[in-house]
Amino acid sequence: MPRKSPRSRRTPGRKVRVPGTARHRVTPGRGRAAARARTRATAREAQAGHAAARAKRPAVARRPVARRAAALRPASRRPVAARPAAIRTSSRARFAPPDPARVAALLGRLERLYPDAKCALDHRDPFELLIATILSAQCTDARVNQVTPSLFARYPEAAAFAGATQEELEDMIHSTGFFRNKARAIRECCADIVTRFGGSVPRTLEELTSLRGVGRKTANVVLGNAYGIPGLVVDTHVTRLSNRLGLTRERDAVKIELALMPIVPRGRWTQFSHWLILHGRSVCIARKPRCSRCPLLPDCPRFGVTASE
Repeated sequence: MPRKSPRSRRTPGRKVRVPGTARHRVTPGRGRAAARARTRATAREAQAGHAAARAKRPAVARRPVARRAAALRPASRRPVAARPAAIRTSSRARFAPPDPARVAALLGRLERLYPDAKCALDHRDPFELLIATILSAQCTDARVNQVTPSLFARYPEAAAFAGATQEELEDMIHSTGFFRNKARAIRECCADIVTRFGGSVPRTLEELTSLRGVGRKTANVVLGNAYGIPGLVVDTHVTRLSNRLGLTRERDAVKIELALMPIVPRGRWTQFSHWLILHGRSVCIARKPRCSRCPLLPDCPRFGVTASE
């Protein structure tokens, strides 16, 4: 069906303006602006009338809201006792540091349970431990120990890792997971070691954490196990057990490390991390801890434990 022309759609009887002639003007007082002005004026008049009516009403004394609510309650309902001021001010009690005697007992039990605790990553020097720790993120230590022998045979030093291609390194560490990010972190870290530290792994926490791809956890692993400098390693096991044992309520790794420093003696920082990691793997597992066979049960408050064996 053909479209109708604009001329055929015009309303019958409507005048058509001839080009060049003046437009039709609206009668004063009948346009849209005038209608809006009349509406606003009417609203103001109504508001003024309501205000005048309220002013003429006699003043009535009203009871307080609390008294009115009490009057509407059933007579059989007992009044609720007021809570103590300490509970009203804070819904969550302030965390109290653990008893030093209980902490000493926990350390003694852990030391007797795991007398030979050490780093589970195979390494011959600080550099190999640094690379193995980077690979251990979101991966088991056993899997890392399977990958590192051939990896270190091909890249024996930091300069070799820095000169490796991304694709070659990804192929060799593919089984450890997150291989793209790990390969990039290893290459960048080794490049920093070569250019800034002459190819040797630095010996301080500040210098280690300045390397690209190295955080506080990796730095503390290298310091405590390769250089003998005490460091608290906070991984998933240390996070879980330190909360269940009531040593801290923090969830952030750095905050947990800072909270454990004044509680655990400095000379035991490295061993304490190994103890909690071994205990978390064998007994105090994440989903259902084996509390019935746990030697730490007499000194453990079991915070956050809902089901156990």
